[in-house]
Amino acid sequence: MLYPFSALLARMKYITRWSLMHSIRAESLSEHTCDTALIAHMLCLIARRYTGTPCRPKTVAVAALYHDASEIITGDMPTPVKYRSDTLRDAYKAIEQESARSMAAMLPPELEEEVVPFITGELLTGPERRLLKAADRLSALIKCLEETRSGNHEFDAALRQQREALEGMHCPEADWFMQHCLPCYTQNLDELTRL
Repeated sequence: MLYPFSALLARMKYITRWSLMHSIRAESLSEHTCDTALIAHMLCLIARRYTGTPCRPKTVAVAALYHDASEIITGDMPTPVKYRSDTLRDAYKAIEQESARSMAAMLPPELEEEVVPFITGELLTGPERRLLKAADRLSALIKCLEETRSGNHEFDAALRQQREALEGMHCPEADWFMQHCLPCYTQNLDELTRL
């Protein structure tokens, strides 16, 4: 018996994000997923060390690796379309859930029961879900910063929207990250590695 789940996940590299916008450099879903997982892990460490928010860094990081997996089937639905109305948002959520179920069915049953909670995020607590959402937004904010820094004004409004959305989350861990880590994303390799 063959189980195509892992091969399907490997196709994340073919899904291009920001499809309604001109990008200086294309970003794949695979790249975004990795960035989000790394940031989510860092936000959890910040939570444990500085804000006292209870969380499980490894669990959140693994959930982040799967957080957009359904987009392998659905594609990356642009945010302005996805959230245009309650009807569209609810329909897209149903499609995402169905996609997650069909993907999980590509695993042996004993592995499916272990993987599904990561794909759906159902194993996360409320605070952990908030940290993952903040990491997802920070990843998008960083992409917007990179594009605007390269002179692409197509991302000016998206940059403002991502900042406002993050501020509106009232997530102290994301605030800490934006104050102490985000400025470094404008530095080159020599500046980053200077001791």
